[in-house]
Amino acid sequence: MNNYDIIDNFGYTEDYSYLNRVIESTLKHENVSNAVFSIVFVDEKTIQEMNRDYRGIDRVTDVISFAFEDNEKVRYNTIRVLGDIYICIPRMKEQAVSYGHSEKRELAFLTVHGLLHLLGYDHQTEDEEKIMFGLQELILDGENIKR
Repeated sequence: MNNYDIIDNFGYTEDYSYLNRVIESTLKHENVSNAVFSIVFVDEKTIQEMNRDYRGIDRVTDVISFAFEDNEKVRYNTIRVLGDIYICIPRMKEQAVSYGHSEKRELAFLTVHGLLHLLGYDHQTEDEEKIMFGLQELILDGENIKR
């Protein structure tokens, strides 16, 4: 049993239900069960403030993940509490245009990216980036969400 919430406080009206398949594919690929986490859609102002306050980078970004398992495994009974993913919908839309692919592809990419961060992946080194970005492509290709 996995439980996740997609929270939208800004009234974005698009149908993002396809993210359920992407999330389930990511969790299945990583053999994760009994986990909870949230995905929160935010605007540019909100994510810039978060980026500034928590990362010391005063600019808009596309996705920020706060992994609750960074320091220790957080569990309530047998349920893993992974953390929160914040996705900036206006930035996602801009990037879809600039990268020349659909908003569906961009949002799915950011969702998988954020979720992999919650699961401990990073891209600080070239080797880590190769692994993480390879997984993202594998998962998205498996859901037939192509560039």
